Amino acid sequence: MLPLVNVVAVPVKRLAAAKRRLSPILSATERAALTLAMLDDVLAACVEQTGWKTWVISAAPEALEEAARSGARPVEDHGRSLLQAIHQVEGMVRARSSRLAVLLADLPMLSAASLREALSLGEGDGERVVAAPAGSDGGTNLLVRGPAGAIPARFGRSSFARHRQEARARGVPFLEVAAPELAFDLDRPEDLATLLAPGSAAPSRTRATCLDMGLAARLQVPA
Repeated sequence: MLPLVNVVAVPVKRLAAAKRRLSPILSATERAALTLAMLDDVLAACVEQTGWKTWVISAAPEALEEAARSGARPVEDHGRSLLQAIHQVEGMVRARSSRLAVLLADLPMLSAASLREALSLGEGDGERVVAAPAGSDGGTNLLVRGPAGAIPARFGRSSFARHRQEARARGVPFLEVAAPELAFDLDRPEDLATLLAPGSAAPSRTRATCLDMGLAARLQVPA
């Protein structure tokens, strides 16, 4: 019998390809630094989850090193896309009683408490799917499946609705997570302004990195 394992998998792109929508504002070096800062904040929430293992799957050596420093398991990504990375992890989590959560790495407001509440919705006997929509484009920022193959993973724009539709078609219970911390993903210049607005977020490595880059002044965010 395969052992029970509950995994939060965090996929990370190669740093050169990360956050290209921010290229009008950030240099390639700055985008890489921002990506690692967000990963650090996400992992800080992940490693606090009792009963869950955290894996980082990436072809970026820097991301794998960050995973090891945070106490997560680094998994070298052998694919060429997000879905291929997820399929690789699915193949590693095979037990029928196991759960797999795929959590995107660009959630700078994520806290351990909000993640814990979302993961708890997936607990219990039988198949179920839990998902958190992205506020920007209807994508999926968190997908929890028990077991890992309960429904196919479909990420990208409007994927949340596709996950919900697939679960309903298969008769699998589907639960939506309505949490602002999970809805806010940092993809666009206006997201940087939201993060840096006074009182908008708790202190984090991401926010500190943005301030160190002088982004508040560059974006003319009020002090």
